[in-house]
Amino acid sequence: MSSREEVLGRIRTALGDRTPAPGIVRDYRLADGRAAGDPGLLDLLVDRLEDYKATVVRCGPGEVAATVATALTAAPGDVVVAPGLPADWRPDGAVEDDGRRAVELADFAAAVTGVSVATADTGTLVLDGSPLSGRRALSLLPDVLVCVVEAGQVVGSVPEGLALVDPLAPLTMVSGPSATSDIELQRVEGVHGPRTLIVVLVA
Repeated sequence: MSSREEVLGRIRTALGDRTPAPGIVRDYRLADGRAAGDPGLLDLLVDRLEDYKATVVRCGPGEVAATVATALTAAPGDVVVAPGLPADWRPDGAVEDDGRRAVELADFAAAVTGVSVATADTGTLVLDGSPLSGRRALSLLPDVLVCVVEAGQVVGSVPEGLALVDPLAPLTMVSGPSATSDIELQRVEGVHGPRTLIVVLVA
């Protein structure tokens, strides 16, 4: 008998005979009831994001690149974009992420990505590592992150959002700029990711 088996055997003896644990009741609400892209969901998403200190800018489908460029005037410097970002979403002069080293990504002033889905209830954007969202380092290292969200990607609840993504994908969930209050309960932004989050909502 190995030491591991002996320890586990003693634990079983100490616990004795026990009845199986009762099943967990999962009767929580799974859906918001509104269709993706509902105007009410868009308003709720904006409210949540702004409450988390993100900046939200709305625009039409043909105005994305210009809106992104205007939003980036507050963060002058080089811009890197996700490799799958549509050409008509990219600001002039932006560089496509080609797998460069993390230290090089950190030198960019801003990154622009798309999202996989957005959850209105929690104001959460989900990036899944796809070409549209880009790899995780792209959304974490530059000081400013611009996420383009299409109206049809906005759902009401977390269960609805999670049902639309691959659970095995490298998911990054963003709810506002990176911030922590661990040190003396003082809010510090930009510790674990971008200090500024700008969301371009296309509707």
